[in-house]
Amino acid sequence: MATITRTDFANRLRERFGLTTTDAAKLVDVVFDEIREALINGEEVKFAGFGTFKILTKSARMGRNPKTGAPAVISARNVATFRPSAEFRKRVANGK
Repeated sequence: MATITRTDFANRLRERFGLTTTDAAKLVDVVFDEIREALINGEEVKFAGFGTFKILTKSARMGRNPKTGAPAVISARNVATFRPSAEFRKRVANGK
């Protein structure tokens, strides 16, 4: 299974739209920066036909240290989540 990197995205934009390598890399960085900033500000980011990124707040809870089995407190934290759209799930399931 291959991994797609920021450079791969930039190269695909460059090839598809005729952008320079620098402009394509800047475009990818701007898009990811905007997503990141929106999430930091508590906003949801929705892409029609793709999915929604949002932040979930998890409260503190009891867990355990997997190595020792000793109880441990898992601190409260925010986590980024992605929920794919129905169209996205359907296309992935069909391999298209």
